[in-house]
Amino acid sequence: MADDGGRRADEEERGPGAAHQVFVVMECLLEKLKVLNYEEQVLHKHNMKNLSRHYFVSSPYLAVNSGEQFYMFTIIAAWLINMAGRPFTEPQEYDEPNATVSNILAELRAFGVKVDFPPSKLKSGSGEHVCFVLDRLAEEVLKRRGFSFKRPTYPTETTEEESVVEDNAELTLSKVEEEMIEEPDEEEENVMDLEALKLRTTHADAEPSSKPDEILESTVDAAEWNLEVERVLPQLKVTIRTDNKDWRIHVDQMHQHRDGIKSSLREAKSYLDKLQEDIGKTLEKVSSREKYINNQLEHLIQDYRGAQAKLSEPLGLNVVLHQAKERYQQASGGVTERTRVLAEISEELEKVKQEMEEKGSSMSDGAPVVKIKQSLTKLKQEIVQMDVRIGVVEHTLLQAKLKEKSNMTRDMHATNIPSRPPGPSPECTSTP
Repeated sequence: MADDGGRRADEEERGPGAAHQVFVVMECLLEKLKVLNYEEQVLHKHNMKNLSRHYFVSSPYLAVNSGEQFYMFTIIAAWLINMAGRPFTEPQEYDEPNATVSNILAELRAFGVKVDFPPSKLKSGSGEHVCFVLDRLAEEVLKRRGFSFKRPTYPTETTEEESVVEDNAELTLSKVEEEMIEEPDEEEENVMDLEALKLRTTHADAEPSSKPDEILESTVDAAEWNLEVERVLPQLKVTIRTDNKDWRIHVDQMHQHRDGIKSSLREAKSYLDKLQEDIGKTLEKVSSREKYINNQLEHLIQDYRGAQAKLSEPLGLNVVLHQAKERYQQASGGVTERTRVLAEISEELEKVKQEMEEKGSSMSDGAPVVKIKQSLTKLKQEIVQMDVRIGVVEHTLLQAKLKEKSNMTRDMHATNIPSRPPGPSPECTSTP
């Protein structure tokens, strides 16, 4: 609602035709794009449809997708910037809209165009600012190419044509019906009879003068002529051209508007008179009710004024303040004593709570029993390990003793064996 109000205020400041200026800008932009051959270079490349006369105009009568409009705007803007001689990457559909719009406005400022609106105005893909940006970019491209639009030359109207227009403006339907003549249709006029033209040419060559010597007389019956006129009458076309510059039309319009204003003023005046009467009655009721309330509350108002006067006296105010201070001191002393007693009681209560918690925890706590069981289990495991180690040591000791004993026996046998005499070996001697 705030945007609508601001837009209306801007339109009122700029003039009554500001709301329709964007349509004119869009039509001019479309003509410039056609001159630049945007159909083949943009639309056929991206497989898009041709733009309508009011494509980028924000209007409730144009059912166009805003996303499609924004993508079309960015594509055409990028194409125009490249045509103007500045490199610009063609945007894609998944690009960030804010970054794309900022880049387009930066390129527009580089051409020397003043931009006095925020980039968010271009995110909708339509509106006055979108048409403005594309129009200025197209102007830059045309300026680079050296192209410029010239003023149209209108044919001068002759005096005879003006008089004919004025006569047609003064025609009435009764005169048209009385002076209606039979005229061939435009299609019949455009069709040429070649055979009749050939005959006319040969006849003109044969006879030097085609003028009749006698006065021609019609041989058609009047009744048949009237029947033919009634048959052809619906097909006859009578065009009455009216000049918009004729002062008579403006005078008639002024009279019509004046009559409409008078009738509207008459109706509005009756409504306003009735409204004024209702407002007067309401004001009378309000004033009478105010007087009644004042009369009913007069004694209360007097009492209030008296109490206010007493409070405003300096002596009475000091007494009241002194009494209030004394009561406050007494109350504060009692509060301090009670606060100290409460603190002592709270400390004793905390001590009692701690003792109760310690006794309760010692009575109900099973942590020592659990620790004893864990210690016993650990001792049992260590006893088993020690038994294993003792067995291993005993076995090792037994092995050492057996080994030592075997060594001693071997040494004893080695010392008791006598030395062998020289001679043949026992293997060579024969047994008896």
